[in-house]
Amino acid sequence: MKEFNFEKLDIYQDALNFVDRIYMATQQFPDREKFGLVDQLRRAATSIPCNIAEGSSRTKRDFVRFLNIALSSTYECLPLLEISRRRGYLDEETFDPLVDDLHMISAKISALKRSLIK
Repeated sequence: MKEFNFEKLDIYQDALNFVDRIYMATQQFPDREKFGLVDQLRRAATSIPCNIAEGSSRTKRDFVRFLNIALSSTYECLPLLEISRRRGYLDEETFDPLVDDLHMISAKISALKRSLIK
């Protein structure tokens, strides 16, 4: 099976794995949050690999712009996770690894951006 070039990027695969973990973590949220925190957190997380994929088909300059959007989405996820933890929807055992994932993903996006700007 053929792959697109972006599918070979570790950061793309990491971002997809993060989306999977967000979907699993938010399954247990209360129904009243379905169109609130759950929707917003899932959209922000999904935006990360989507922007990496879309940007990879563009010029280097445009790819950097899409990576900036993906990076912004990682930053958006952090307060949403924090709010979820404070509301009691996420325990520390779930929250901490998700935050660690965000730090790793943002570092890899930043490294990829630097490599494109050189």
